[in-house]
This record gives sequence, structure tokens and C-alpha cells, in this order.
Amino acid sequence: MDPNIEKLVEQLTEKYQRTGQDVASYLEGLLVSDYVPYWEYIHLDTLLSLQKPKTKYKDERIFIMYHQITELYFRLILDECEQVTDNIKTFEHKAEFEMRLKRINRYFKNLTDSFDVMGQGMEQAQFLKFRMALLPASGFQSAQYRTIELYATEFKHLVHPDYRNKYTVANTIEEMYPYIYWKTGATELGSGKKTYTLQQFEEQYDAELIEIASHMKGKTIGSIASQLFINDTDIQKQLRFFDLNVNVNWPLAHYKTAVKYLQRDPETIAATGGTNWQKYLPPRFQKRIFYPSLWSEKEIEEWGKAWVEEARS
Repeated sequence: MDPNIEKLVEQLTEKYQRTGQDVASYLEGLLVSDYVPYWEYIHLDTLLSLQKPKTKYKDERIFIMYHQITELYFRLILDECEQVTDNIKTFEHKAEFEMRLKRINRYFKNLTDSFDVMGQGMEQAQFLKFRMALLPASGFQSAQYRTIELYATEFKHLVHPDYRNKYTVANTIEEMYPYIYWKTGATELGSGKKTYTLQQFEEQYDAELIEIASHMKGKTIGSIASQLFINDTDIQKQLRFFDLNVNVNWPLAHYKTAVKYLQRDPETIAATGGTNWQKYLPPRFQKRIFYPSLWSEKEIEEWGKAWVEEARS
């Protein structure tokens, strides 16, 4: 027998003996097992069956698939967030911390760079037709995106700027949660009442998000960085990228697209379910910053401003 194969058989035997299993039975199973083809491994037929357009407009498939791609990226980002908060315990874990932050930033950059798939890739006339058939659904209702924010920073930094100074990290999540910034982004333009889009989301996810936020208190990526890597310039650089990617580049990619497709008259604005996207998306209004200590007063004052002006031009 080939010595390499003999060694592998010995290792397999040891592996299965540790759990009281018979390696011969597993080897017999290999004899009758089929090879795994690509299309079965990634469940291609199932994947391509998950697009269910609600209208006859072909560009709706672009809209569906890009949002699905986005949610898959969010899942990858959350995998990294979970491993950071589970694994990073001491300064010796710096290399892993930095590596996972780089992964997160790469995923967000890919998302932002590819947003033109929707921003430039759909006909406006088709969009305004099929989008009306999707009410009240909105990308606003992405629970994974909200969860990423809860992993990224202490909850106080997610409170709407009008209320942020009233709270400290000592306040409970339950006290601050009603004032989280995105709730004001889903109010009706005229009345200021909650949209049905927001009501749906609250009913589905509020309890889960409050539980996650409570669990993450003092354990977020920002908390770990401030405890272990407060003066590390490499980590600070990645945290700044993370802040910009999530709180400037990503929302403003949405803003540019919303301006293109929706900023026409009140009827087209209603296509977003009445959400106040003009005030919700631009970072200069929200001033949502995960790691304010890493930015100068001038940088905070001008947060996202140049991008917004460019998007309007």
C-alpha cells in the first residue's frame, strides 16, 4: 500500500475510534457514495428558484437578486462579527482581530462598489412600476444589517442624534431602544406617524434585536478595541474604514440611487412605503458614527457632507 494512503487510513482509524466508530463502515460508505457535483453542492436549482417576481417587468429580477446577494454578504459579515466577539480575548489576538476587520471591510466595499447593479442597471420606468407592487416591503427591513450595527458599537452611538446626549453606556437597552436612529427614518412624510413598513419590522424583530443588543453590551467590536487595542494604529485604521463603509459609503450608495429613481414628485416618493429617505439616508443628518473617538471634530462636523453634495449634482 502507498505509505501516504496507509498513514491516512491510520489517522482515520484513530479519528473514528475516539468516538467508538468503526472506520471500515465509513470506508464502505465511501464506496457507494456519489461524487458531489458543483450544482448540488451549492444547491443551484434551489438558488435559482428563490426569485419570485410579483410583476411582468424583467428588471424586477435585478432588484430581487441584488437584495438577495446583499443579504448573503451580510451573513458573511455577521460570521466575522460573531468570531471577533467570541474569539478576541487578549492583545495576543491582534492579528486575528485585524484580519477579520479587513474581511468585513472587503465585504462592505464589494457591496458598495457593486451597487450600480441597481443604481445604473434598471430602467426607471420599469422600477417605478414594479416597485409599487412590492409595498410595504423595503430594504429598511433588513434585520441582518441592524444586527451588524449592534455588533459594531455600543448602543448609545446608534441613538438618534436628537436624543444621543441624554444617554450613557450606563442606560439600559430598553431605555434607549425606542430612540434608535432608524425608527425616525420610517415615518410618514406628512403626518410623522410610523409607516406600516416600520410597524411590520417592529412586530417581527424588536424583541430579537433588543435581546441581541443586551447580550452585546460591553462586548461589541468597539468595546473590544477600546479595551485591548486603544492605541494600535493598525486596528484604528480598520475601524475607521469600517465606520466609513457602514455609515457613509453604503447609505450614500443607496441615496444616489434613491435620488435617481425616486426624487420626482410625491407619487414616486411613495414607492418607498412613505419612508423619509431624504433625511434617513444622508450621513450628515444622522451623524451615525460607531467610533467617534477616532475622528476629529472637523471630520465629525463634515461627516458624509461632500458625498451628499456630489450625489445631488
